[in-house]
Amino acid sequence: MNEWYQLNNIGEIDSPALVIYPDRVKKNIDLLISMVDDVSRLRPHVKTHKAKEAALLQIKAGITKFKCATIAEAEMLAICKAPDILLAYQPVGPKADRFFSLIRNYPETKFSCLVDNMDAAKVIARSAAENKITVPVFVDLNVGMNRTGIQPGAEAIQLYKDCLQLKGIRPVGLHAYDGHIHDEDLQLRKKSCDEAFAHVDWLKNEIVKAGLDEPVIVAGGSPTFPIHSKRKKVECSPGTFIYWDAGYVNKCKEQSFLPAALVITRVISLPADGLLCTDLGHKSVASENPLTNRVAFINAPELTFVGQSEEHLVLQTSKDHQYKVGDVLYGIPYHICPTSALYERALIAEDGIITGEWKIIARDRKIMI
Repeated sequence: MNEWYQLNNIGEIDSPALVIYPDRVKKNIDLLISMVDDVSRLRPHVKTHKAKEAALLQIKAGITKFKCATIAEAEMLAICKAPDILLAYQPVGPKADRFFSLIRNYPETKFSCLVDNMDAAKVIARSAAENKITVPVFVDLNVGMNRTGIQPGAEAIQLYKDCLQLKGIRPVGLHAYDGHIHDEDLQLRKKSCDEAFAHVDWLKNEIVKAGLDEPVIVAGGSPTFPIHSKRKKVECSPGTFIYWDAGYVNKCKEQSFLPAALVITRVISLPADGLLCTDLGHKSVASENPLTNRVAFINAPELTFVGQSEEHLVLQTSKDHQYKVGDVLYGIPYHICPTSALYERALIAEDGIITGEWKIIARDRKIMI
């Protein structure tokens, strides 16, 4: 019997290619839902797949809330008639204008966004008021990532209160992304996650003490999902779960999601004794990690990595190897999110056969708006 990943019609498939296995995607969605007490507490990020078909599978499974980082991702979700979309970004400049165009063009979808400072909040509020709409906003908190957000202290409380006074926006919640927490040891990860979340919880309680409605909390990503999933009322935002990748297979062993997206590459040259060259270059698999942590070949785990350029990946093996030009390698990307964004379409594998494709439409910066 063939292994789950092998394609019987591989001779018809050009390489490099991104291949999605929908049966495994569906199992990952079901597993995600089983890990929370209420599906309404899920707000998965769509940055990993950027595809309508993947979003629709989640909607069909009962997920109604989503998170995204770009206007194109938000538009893709709106095209799928997703009921609730959080743009986990503070829209400034033309991005704000595009955000309001989305709201006007898709009135059946509830849109919200992030704010982390008063200057931006005023601009967003003024534009919203000019468009005669009120936008729900989440105050973005810096819980250690040091990327965006305001420190979860007195200034954050003041920002939340000040936003209440602005016509055009309405503060409804707190957003806390803890992507810096990814210890391989789950107990260490939990300790760091709990320490970071304590500040968010304190802030929530202070807002309630001030006589305001309890804010919705959106927290975490994939590594901290098992921790936040146990917290009542917290909306969880994993994204990588849908395809999984070699990075999280190694780092998050407590999560049983299945690799559901592979890159296919071929040996294109044998330039010297013990050396193979494949067509999996920087443009075909995410290359921000060290060379050894870019792809894990399922059917060739013994190969070691020598070098990579835009269109080539050079690998080393024994001098008496049996590899031939044209041999196919199946690889699990270490980081699937930027890898999927390198492809305009993914091939779909069902029962060992490529049966179609999913357009990765939100890899573009613009769909229509």
